[in-house]
Amino acid sequence: MARRSEAGVTIRAVAQRAGVSAMTVSNVINGAGRASAATVATVRAAIAELGYVPNLAARQLSKARATTVGLLYSDRRTPFLDAVLVGALRATNAHGLQLILREGEGVSRDEAERMAGELVRSGADALLVIPPFAEQLSGSRRITELGVPMAAIATGTAMPGVTTVRIDNRAAMLSITQQVIASGHRRIAYVAGPDRYSVVAARLDGFRAALHEAGIPEDAELVVRHGEFDYDAGKLAAQTLFRQPNRPTAVLCSSDDLAAGVVAQAHHAGLQLPQDLTVTGFDDTILASRIWPPLTVVRQPVEEMAFRAAQCLITALARSQPEISDEVFDHAIIKRNSIAFPTAR
Repeated sequence: MARRSEAGVTIRAVAQRAGVSAMTVSNVINGAGRASAATVATVRAAIAELGYVPNLAARQLSKARATTVGLLYSDRRTPFLDAVLVGALRATNAHGLQLILREGEGVSRDEAERMAGELVRSGADALLVIPPFAEQLSGSRRITELGVPMAAIATGTAMPGVTTVRIDNRAAMLSITQQVIASGHRRIAYVAGPDRYSVVAARLDGFRAALHEAGIPEDAELVVRHGEFDYDAGKLAAQTLFRQPNRPTAVLCSSDDLAAGVVAQAHHAGLQLPQDLTVTGFDDTILASRIWPPLTVVRQPVEEMAFRAAQCLITALARSQPEISDEVFDHAIIKRNSIAFPTAR
């Protein structure tokens, strides 16, 4: 079912649907005045049906500040992060909220909890996080004690205590691996990324499932993990793979940045792409279409996912008992020029 935009829904529309005055609707939303249980239930049903989200900035004027969403992210600047920032800013700006940022590596749960606490003490009323902070903070007692809603995007699975907005990572990697296999490749490598991200296990499972389905034995030497999802990690992974006596004819990567590193190293090694080597990416950031050859990728709509996650936080802040949800967006395979039939060697 298509999502309804909240932007055009007003208190007056809710009042008309519920058959009450606008003042009654306002009182129910703010927990003020007196209304019967039946009236409260009718108003809440109208709010849910119409998808109304209050303008929290207006409600916070008496507190002398706007409602604030805090974004916790890794300090590695990537096109993926740029898309997250744009989506989060679109949502917060639309509702008159502030967005404050806190960056860091978050190498441990303690560190992630400390940074989240700093955001809340700086005025954050809700937290938006991306991996690996989502994995580190999910189920954290200290986060529960902060008493603020939290949403995460681009996780591998649903997570306890956190609203998640994601794609089906297993199905996505299964699909793109099937396309590479259909192009005739049998010696296929996979650059996985770091284990602390929940998407890594989900995507690796999809890759393995496609190999199994095609009757291709998995070669442990063709699955490479190199620390991060970034360009340098992709170059290192490619160096490892290209040193093998029988190098792979295709390399599937768990991010566009990893794939860009593999492509750069392949050019350095004198390989002709895609004739000598097929490479695929994941995310469909702007980088995927700007390198040569432009990458065939799994597209996850990162900006829209961040926008939706921020909307979920806005809704949670408007409710006395926020609900935890898991929303799965559709992914797509974007075909460009980085897949070709393997050449005989």
